[in-house]
Amino acid sequence: MPDDDGHPTPAEMDLRTVLHALADPLRFGVIAQFLREPADAERTCAYFELPVSKSTTSHHFKVMREAGLIRMIDHGNSRTAILRRGELDERFPGLLDLIAAD
Repeated sequence: MPDDDGHPTPAEMDLRTVLHALADPLRFGVIAQFLREPADAERTCAYFELPVSKSTTSHHFKVMREAGLIRMIDHGNSRTAILRRGELDERFPGLLDLIAAD
């Protein structure tokens, strides 16, 4: 069962759900950008400068969070996202390597 913020445990991460989240070019680009950043990089949604409205950006990050690709961290009046690299590598070995190679 996902935690209170909607993050699934690694065992709950479903490959179909992850692939669905990655099928969107904007979301794929966010994950690819995270892979070019330091492993512990926390970024705001605005950092990625997606060419869509703020509400659509929020939707994209919700899809990635619910798939287990990212973890959202609450900082009181702001939130940042971090790629769940270790958990994704453990659950789906090689997936992030394929994204980084694209």
